[in-house]
Amino acid sequence: MAKSRAQRKAEKKAREAEAAARRDAESQAQHDTQVPKSGDIAEIEAVEAGIAAGAPEKDLETPDAPKGLSSREEKRKQKESEKRRKADQKRQEEQLLAKREKQAKGQRKRGGVIAFLSSCIAELKRVQWPDRDTLVQATAVTLVFVIVAAVYLGIADLIANWLVQRVI
Repeated sequence: MAKSRAQRKAEKKAREAEAAARRDAESQAQHDTQVPKSGDIAEIEAVEAGIAAGAPEKDLETPDAPKGLSSREEKRKQKESEKRRKADQKRQEEQLLAKREKQAKGQRKRGGVIAFLSSCIAELKRVQWPDRDTLVQATAVTLVFVIVAAVYLGIADLIANWLVQRVI
């Protein structure tokens, strides 16, 4: 059974209210779980407090603490990762270009009319077709506008015709 506009509107408002409540709950949950400082900052502060208490720095290191790499080694690794990333990006672009060339070659093999029809069908599949209510509403608006324009132009024509008859 078709729903009225008021029913659809009420359902939409209910869905929006439900989504807003869910967002508020998620926001509150996120707020409740936030820590005033990150784990890295807390770890650094703990190490500094331990050093201040007189403990040796070596004993205060955590097992997952990053090992100190020389700046040269870091730069070299950074350059290598940048080269790998660029090479991957170039390879992806080449694959995409090859794929497009292959598709273009496949389309050129077909006749002009067949290629045109197949592209028309592909385009029609992408079209977002209106539902019945939207179609009826758009048709009504169009018809009303055409009638109003016809009446206006008809009256303007009658007035212009009357004026021309009076002048002549």
